[in-house]
Amino acid sequence: MLKLQGRTAVVTGAAAGIGQGIAMSLAQRGCHLALADIDDTALARAAAAIAAPGLRISRHHLDVSDAQAIAAFPQLVTAEHAGVDVLVNNAGVALHGSFEEAAEADFEWLFGINFWGVVRMTRAFLPLLRLRDEARIVNMSSLFGLIAPPGQTAYAASKFAVRGFSESLRHELAGTHVGVTVVHPGGVATSIAENARMPQSIAAEDAAERRKLFQSYLTLSPATAGEIIVRGIEHRKPRVLVGSDAKRIALIERLIPVSYWSLLGAALKK
Repeated sequence: MLKLQGRTAVVTGAAAGIGQGIAMSLAQRGCHLALADIDDTALARAAAAIAAPGLRISRHHLDVSDAQAIAAFPQLVTAEHAGVDVLVNNAGVALHGSFEEAAEADFEWLFGINFWGVVRMTRAFLPLLRLRDEARIVNMSSLFGLIAPPGQTAYAASKFAVRGFSESLRHELAGTHVGVTVVHPGGVATSIAENARMPQSIAAEDAAERRKLFQSYLTLSPATAGEIIVRGIEHRKPRVLVGSDAKRIALIERLIPVSYWSLLGAALKK
């Protein structure tokens, strides 16, 4: 197992949800933390909840869609920590709506965070990770990085992109001290549905109904999700499925990779 005690992890989107759950589980193992988020107030609350004697925690305001901020971020982290052993690219957003409903600007906004944020953070921190005796990059894909339901063209595209990037990078880094884990959470009870962007073409009532429906599928606690993910890091797993729904759907997709939606779509309607 990868022993996390005394190591340092960078976690983006750490102010709440899965990111906070991951940070908490890392802290419980004695892992020092560089926590990043765009919400400074929520990040301060999360860091206070995680704080423990002997644990070094730094907080950083970071917009992962800002290429210049990411390029400068490693220097800010190393000013607070001796090095970086684990990079968790967790920050992400959602966009509801079909391809025809979503504008190109909506796609660009989502990819700037969900995909380019992951790529740029990885590029920025890989030189530091290579300096460690063992290190890990952890990239957050999704259940919708395994299947692509209707109404999720932008989000699914971004999460499939994260999956492809992570798998290829893992093969490129084979034989080095840097491993790559890609994570596919199922329905985790975060605020991602509530905060999802809606295309301007969707009426307010319809948007509220879509958010409510999506939120109803989010049931697993972020703390449980975080613990599952950190166990995957400890065991150097190349892929982590979070939740029984993710495991079931991954199996269905493997069995019927082309026609899975004929089964899953019918089940959802029921």
